[in-house]
Amino acid sequence: MATTVITGANRGIGLELARQLKARGADVIAVCRSPSPELETLSVRVESGIDVADGDAVSELAKRLSGVSIALLINNAGILRAESLGALNADSIVEQLAVNAIAPLRVTNALLPLMNKEAKVVIITSRMGSMADNGSGGYYGYRMSKAAVNAAGVSLAHDLKDRGIAVGLFHPGMVATEMTGRNGIPAEESVRGILARIDALTLASSGKFVHAVTGEELPW
Repeated sequence: MATTVITGANRGIGLELARQLKARGADVIAVCRSPSPELETLSVRVESGIDVADGDAVSELAKRLSGVSIALLINNAGILRAESLGALNADSIVEQLAVNAIAPLRVTNALLPLMNKEAKVVIITSRMGSMADNGSGGYYGYRMSKAAVNAAGVSLAHDLKDRGIAVGLFHPGMVATEMTGRNGIPAEESVRGILARIDALTLASSGKFVHAVTGEELPW
């Protein structure tokens, strides 16, 4: 397998993606702000000091990867904050939009010149970005940011079609990571589903919003 770039690869889903892809023989480049001890044991290339919400840092990443031929880009980095009416934090909402929605678009755009024809771009999104599926409210910044990145992913699917690049928008399930307070399914199970969806991703399914574990198409 050719080179895979994973953002937010120092823990949680990103770390498990790096682990399973490495085990499959992929040449993995793990991008993060700070490497974790677990990441450092994987024997993959680590590009640290990269805040995907910082345009200069993303430009630096593109320079570091000059000459690399990317077959798969997984935009996984994300943050979750809880806001409710009466306790809104506009700065927190803006931060989530920057990391969860704008950063995947910025990273994809910066690394596009390095992508193979018929490469794949994946965005790890969330069912919480679905307006039709919102039955509980709250979490304004997270919901807004994931809805926004879904919209960006659909536009990318259209814009990259002529290059032969397919775009996957995958909800990983409720995964037991630091972000969720360790509630949910094991990261190993989620990542097995994500990789199955990546393997099946084609131009015909590009831009669809899919549950990675069940394979069902989700409502917007």
